[in-house]
Amino acid sequence: MGKGFYISKSVGVVAIILGAGALATIIALSVVYSQEKAKNNDNVLPTDGGSTKPPVTTPAPSNNPWDKYRLPKSLVPEIYHVTLWPRLTPDETNNLYIFTGNSTVEFKCAEVTDLILIHSNKLNYTKLENNHLARLTSVNGDKAPSITKSWLEPLTQYLVLQLDGKLSKDHQYQLFTEFTGELADDLGGFYRSEYWENGERKVVATTQMQPTDARKAFPCFDEPAMKAIFHITLIHDAGTVALSNGAEIRKESWAKKIPSYPTSTMIFKLMNVYIMSLGNVFSSVYFMMWVQVRIFARKPAIAAGQGDYALNITGPILKFFEKYYSSKYPLPKSDQIALPDFNAGAMENWGLITYRETALLYDEEFSSNSNKQRIATIIAHELAHMWFGNLVTLRWWNDLWLNEGFASYVEYLGADEAEPDWNVKDLIVLSDVHRVFAVDALASSHPLSSKEEDIQKPAQISELFDAISYSKGASVLRMLSDFLTEEVFTLGLQTYLERFAFKNTVYTDLWKHLQMAVTANGTKLPDTVHNIMNTWVLQMGFPVVTINTTTGVVSQEHFLLDPDSEVTTPSQFNYQWIVPIKWMKTGIIQTPEWLTEKSASGEDWVLANLNVVGYYRVNYDVNNWRKLLTALSTNHEAIPVINRAQLVDDAFNLARAKIIPTVLALDTTKYLSREREYMPWDSAIGNLDFFFLMFDRSEVYGPIQDYLREQVTYLFRYYKNMTDSWTKVPNGHMDQYNQVNAISLACRTGLEECQNLTMGWFTQWMHTEINPIHPNLRSTVYCNAIAAGGAAEWEFAWSKFKNATIAIEADKLRYALACTKQPWLLNRYLEYTLMPEMIRKQDATSTIVYIANNVIGQSLAWDFVRARWSYIFSEYGGGSFSFSNLINGVTERFSTEFEIQQLRQFKEDNAEVGFGSGTLAVDQSIERTIANMKWIAENKDTVLKWFNDQNKA
Repeated sequence: MGKGFYISKSVGVVAIILGAGALATIIALSVVYSQEKAKNNDNVLPTDGGSTKPPVTTPAPSNNPWDKYRLPKSLVPEIYHVTLWPRLTPDETNNLYIFTGNSTVEFKCAEVTDLILIHSNKLNYTKLENNHLARLTSVNGDKAPSITKSWLEPLTQYLVLQLDGKLSKDHQYQLFTEFTGELADDLGGFYRSEYWENGERKVVATTQMQPTDARKAFPCFDEPAMKAIFHITLIHDAGTVALSNGAEIRKESWAKKIPSYPTSTMIFKLMNVYIMSLGNVFSSVYFMMWVQVRIFARKPAIAAGQGDYALNITGPILKFFEKYYSSKYPLPKSDQIALPDFNAGAMENWGLITYRETALLYDEEFSSNSNKQRIATIIAHELAHMWFGNLVTLRWWNDLWLNEGFASYVEYLGADEAEPDWNVKDLIVLSDVHRVFAVDALASSHPLSSKEEDIQKPAQISELFDAISYSKGASVLRMLSDFLTEEVFTLGLQTYLERFAFKNTVYTDLWKHLQMAVTANGTKLPDTVHNIMNTWVLQMGFPVVTINTTTGVVSQEHFLLDPDSEVTTPSQFNYQWIVPIKWMKTGIIQTPEWLTEKSASGEDWVLANLNVVGYYRVNYDVNNWRKLLTALSTNHEAIPVINRAQLVDDAFNLARAKIIPTVLALDTTKYLSREREYMPWDSAIGNLDFFFLMFDRSEVYGPIQDYLREQVTYLFRYYKNMTDSWTKVPNGHMDQYNQVNAISLACRTGLEECQNLTMGWFTQWMHTEINPIHPNLRSTVYCNAIAAGGAAEWEFAWSKFKNATIAIEADKLRYALACTKQPWLLNRYLEYTLMPEMIRKQDATSTIVYIANNVIGQSLAWDFVRARWSYIFSEYGGGSFSFSNLINGVTERFSTEFEIQQLRQFKEDNAEVGFGSGTLAVDQSIERTIANMKWIAENKDTVLKWFNDQNKA
């Protein structure tokens, strides 16, 4: 699944899309991160079905199969025949949107049993023969055992069928059910999305099934290893088009039952349920090549050409992956659909990929350079999954990291194919490597791969969709590809995909095929691929490699942001890694090495982890650090641009870990007045953000502002001259990014010229209704103008947000509205996040975090979340919130004894309510807060003196 406001990814088996009125509609399958609405656990839907056993609310310990979260191995699904009929208007009895359906699943008995377990969640069943919830028949005509008892197990989410006899081994049976479900707005399972067009409300029926919500759409064997053939029939409004993973094979009128409802039938084979999609659409764009590519969206979006960019780059990216995988795209079509309401960034449903609108639709008038890059990388990410994840699927969720980490790595390769001038492959260092270092340096981190038995419950599965699985997975696979060479890496990948096509694997299967490629190519490694990579996969964290250029000794140790934290997770490798090292000496690239002793003395400076291809930090002896600082101040371009970003990031984090002095890290920023490249500046700003977070409520804040204003002024004026006083757009992709950095930091640190510029643009927009601000600059200009203004500016932006028809523009305004310095406006904005008519559920989490990022809004957001946690968790469930993002976001600034007490009390007070996918995030926030408290106590006086000294110089 594609990255959203950070959301996890995975592969689903069935996607569905349906729409009403004049809208483009879709039903898709995606990832859901925590529990659904509590009210949906009740039997609130109109149905004549039910359970012959009352729901168990507090089950006693039991070894019954239905009390376990994993399916037994006795039954193997082969074919599903599923018919679904969503109602796009509420029923008169309960005023609920519902769907009805029936399913016949044909399965094989692999082990003799008298019990059928099939996943089901929040579905009500029509009672059939003998008042039971299903009907069982034998495929070969023999008499099948009769169902003696049938009931629903809400905790483990099963439909349970007890039989009066045994199913015969290797015989095939069919299970038929009729059911009703709520077409809720919870963004999970079979759900509804809504939007307005020409004053009319439009309703879309769509799906999001990954990882464990296919069972909310129809009863199914909802595990990734349970692949099957699907026959999907959708009953839908006349004038709409039904979509699913496979091509439509038949369309007919349903006149015998309801005259105005046609049916559409699709067949799709050998996929697991979490990548299934279904839906109805009206608007589309077609592009014909060796495979049919179509883009679907709301009619006005298609008419405005907002699908054209996605359409134009999908073909080249597909062709790239065909070559990269040495495998033809396995489907006859590639449909991509933009949904008004969608929790993730995107979902890789096979043949029918679903997206949030901002992840697929591009409009040159409103979309920034970064919006365009996000679209390219997310499309590449989802298309990569068509092979890696869909064609070949991991056996169980404990190996999710390989699926999502791989797509998160090769998305940069696919985007680079589509936009070769961007040099986008370098940005993985900022977006993934440096980003995940911050999480993986905590004692509460976790390994990439978990034990299968430790990942059982849906909440445990959802918790895996985090930065470790995505970004660390991408980082270590990039490192693997580098030390093997791309030729060897792709050779192993190609034989792996060929061997396991339409099958399931475990991650070590890939290591075996990569080892075969290593052997065939004669590549020299210090150990097997399996042994090297297991040191990175089976233990959490990463090393700091220390190079002593005086003694020539190279060593490693487990890097912890708080060296005093206690690591309770054992490691079979004793937190030692087999480390590949690329390095350079005084600007000359040296022969790559593996971690070993080597001589590195003399007058030259040494720099390791060239281009940051390794997943580790680097420390040096004091003399070498001084030489590197001298190189930065005298000839910074002698150091590669990626490594200039690395030096800053490593230094600041080594200082936080008490490995080097904080002033040494601060010294790496003294050359910035001469730096013009994006990556070092972005690295510096990201690390100095920590100082803002720790000190923006103290007397240190002013000197920090003064110092950074002086440094960024040179960059600000550089871009002013480059753009002829802001009338042009820089040519380079990275320059466009760095122009935003220049304006953002200059305004943030109080550069009057910048503040006048942004306020002038915004005022002109308010007075003329003509927006003079380039899309690249809108987020930062809107934010700074609203921060400097009052209620009038906020109300103007809110009006523009509510009337925005372009999702990307709405997102820019939604972010900027959180920048106001007026507490009453921030409190009102917080209340809006729990009103779907004001802020869409998909955007609630990120909006609260935006407010918390504002120093004035932080305590307001924290109080808001604490006071409403039970409601947020039960009403919004997992479909609308990524709870790990929410908890981390509202506690990021915590650094006092009072705040740590509040955080611990929050954990205790809500233990029964739960935290879903944010369970680990609570512990990480506590650990991070303790580390922040200690860091401030140890560094505040030193930091204040350093900034004061620089400002006097």
